[in-house]
Amino acid sequence: MARDSTQFSDELARKAASRVPSKNLAPLRALQPFVTPYRGIIAAAGAALIVAAAATLVLPAAVRGVIDHGFSAEDAANIGHYFFALIAVAGLMGVASATRFYLVSWIGERITADVRSRVFGHVLSLSPGFFEKTRTGEVLSRLTADTTLVQTVVGSSASFALRNLVMALGSLVMMVVTSPKLTGLCLVGVPLVVAPIILFGRRVRKLSRDSQDRIADTSAYAGEALNAISTVQAFTHEDSDREGFHRAVEESFASAISRNKMRAVMTALVIFMVGASIVGVLWIGASDVLAGRMTGGELSQFILYAVFLASGMGAVSETWGDVQRAAGATERLMEILTTEPDIKAPPQPRALPSPARGDVAFENVTFRYPSRPDHKALNGVDFSIRPGEAVALVGPSGAGKSTVFQLMLRFFDPQEGAIRFDGVDIASCDPRELRRNIALVSQDPAIFAGSVFENIRYGRPEASAAEVRQAAIAAAADEFILRLPDGYEARLGERGVTLSGGQRQRVAIARAILRNAPLLLLDEATSALDAENERLVQQGLANLMQGRTTIVIAHRLATIQRLKRIIVMDQGRIVAEGAHPELVARGGLYARLASLQFDEARALAS
Repeated sequence: MARDSTQFSDELARKAASRVPSKNLAPLRALQPFVTPYRGIIAAAGAALIVAAAATLVLPAAVRGVIDHGFSAEDAANIGHYFFALIAVAGLMGVASATRFYLVSWIGERITADVRSRVFGHVLSLSPGFFEKTRTGEVLSRLTADTTLVQTVVGSSASFALRNLVMALGSLVMMVVTSPKLTGLCLVGVPLVVAPIILFGRRVRKLSRDSQDRIADTSAYAGEALNAISTVQAFTHEDSDREGFHRAVEESFASAISRNKMRAVMTALVIFMVGASIVGVLWIGASDVLAGRMTGGELSQFILYAVFLASGMGAVSETWGDVQRAAGATERLMEILTTEPDIKAPPQPRALPSPARGDVAFENVTFRYPSRPDHKALNGVDFSIRPGEAVALVGPSGAGKSTVFQLMLRFFDPQEGAIRFDGVDIASCDPRELRRNIALVSQDPAIFAGSVFENIRYGRPEASAAEVRQAAIAAAADEFILRLPDGYEARLGERGVTLSGGQRQRVAIARAILRNAPLLLLDEATSALDAENERLVQQGLANLMQGRTTIVIAHRLATIQRLKRIIVMDQGRIVAEGAHPELVARGGLYARLASLQFDEARALAS
């Protein structure tokens, strides 16, 4: 059953605390949809596996012929036939084994790629509420470490285990054919072999899940530190972070060692039980040869089949731990895939008017963030904005300005009230269709590691090079871009580290200009610019805002005082509304903010 994403991390925490293992491999059944499309290749790999196993099982019978007939004078002329048969069988076994290896490896790589793509695609569809409670490093660990475990099992361990299982079963059948008596004695020891596999296998599964959780903790810790490397170094926090990461690595190491220790004990017990059983049976078999009840060739054949059976069971027990780990990894991956986004299109979404006008209305909206259910981020907010109108939202930090943007983009749904776009309740439409009509410039814009051209065209992937250049010119970015070593093809590095703050902001503004959406959301879009570039960008934004609805979040009141309408917010409520002169004359919060900022500016100027 699908689960709400806001409950996801709490559920993970409960599971991490209890670490209760499943008593079967049921989680692996979740891979069936990924396996089904490749049934033909799987069947071919199975056929190659059976041929290779059959060729291997023929070898002991050929050895029996050599021993029983190849060393007598009357059969000396036929000795070559037995050895030629052995060579032919070895050749067939080699070709079949190589075919099986290639096909199984292909299947493992293909299924792993499909799982990774599906999980990543699903993660992109999850709502921001999911990422409020789930660390990015945890998700990345599942995309990498967990899928690698699945690949190991599907692409090698499962095939290896299946091959050895087929060999063990085939050897058992041939043992019965060769000597029912000795086979019956061997079967007496089977419970002694199976018991450790079952008992220790459950424990290995539990420890495997714990190990994967510790690896995820390590990835999450490293991801947080590396994403804030400038802050880490600025506060000389390197030693503390080294120590913290070392602790996480040591916990991961200890968990992995516990798992491997348990696997080693299980393997040792299984091999000892199998070996002891075989030695006892061979003791009796040697007595039968001396008594003339069976030939030396038959005993040799039985010994080889018994060795195949023992090695097969030992290999199965050894790979059982891998299978258990893969079951735990699959369970973690499926937890993501079965997490439903909080925000998604209804079964029959309402279409927005085309072309969109940009009419916005908040109707008595009350909203609480999932992570802070007792705090009203917005409390009865009610306003409307006509198409083409430019409105500013001002107020102290925590007033609810950014929350208005979050709800307008439908990253969350309000608990009370409604939000309308062009008269349509956005809760009744496809969120992707809504967002196609919105362009956003945030205070800390996201810049990707690609080229300048790719970063600007992110706003409209189908845009031409000329359109990208025009957007950059309008955002006052063209001049500095042309000074870069490769111009528009210059690579910007992770998070745009090669650019200054103002340059990153202008690239983000160019991206929004290229979007050409009827609704603009500007969150302190010029906050990182110097005076000269701010003037140029303000001119570009003024041209862009013509005929488009614009909502501006501003802390610097000088940038919005020319707007005809300013909405003042405080503690999630609208406390005042009007033009700059009117709000200043009225007094109150806006007048205090204006006085503080403009008095400070005059003092700095003097």
